[in-house]
Amino acid sequence: MPILYVHEVVPIPENVTVEIDGLKVRVKGPKGEITRDFSHARGVVIRLEEGNVVVEAYRVDRKLKAIVGTIASHIKNMITGVTKGFRYKLKIIYSHFPVTVVVDEKNKVIRIKNFLGEKADRIAKIYGNVKVRVEGSEIIVEGIDIEEVGLTAASIERATKIKDLDRRVFSDGIYIYERGVAE
Repeated sequence: MPILYVHEVVPIPENVTVEIDGLKVRVKGPKGEITRDFSHARGVVIRLEEGNVVVEAYRVDRKLKAIVGTIASHIKNMITGVTKGFRYKLKIIYSHFPVTVVVDEKNKVIRIKNFLGEKADRIAKIYGNVKVRVEGSEIIVEGIDIEEVGLTAASIERATKIKDLDRRVFSDGIYIYERGVAE
């Protein structure tokens, strides 16, 4: 038996503006602007109401109820991103060969040099409008879009994945150890 009505309410802070055009949502704040298209979600209505974003659906089954909650969470993350931003921290760990990490802003890549003594650089992609900086043995990835920040951090971690060696002996790599709101 389907549920007749489901809705999620997302409050909008004072320093944030939200524009809705059908299922396209644009959020502007002090740190920047994020636009997302939710047109893949059939049967969902997104509207503004008294300083809140309301995501709702009628004649809902389990799948549509999950989609409503997911879209509301995406909008909350967009609002958090444009007000505070997101930050991931990664740790450079090596026991055999000293690793050097260089951020190439021009080509939007990160070059990991001398990983396990390899001559060729390992390369990780920087996604979207994300800032990456290296401070000693830490890599800090910051941005307003949580997906771009997470993809960039995962790309760095994946670039140093060791496949053929014993992980107990060769613990070398770059690992995410902290993630959250930048503030």
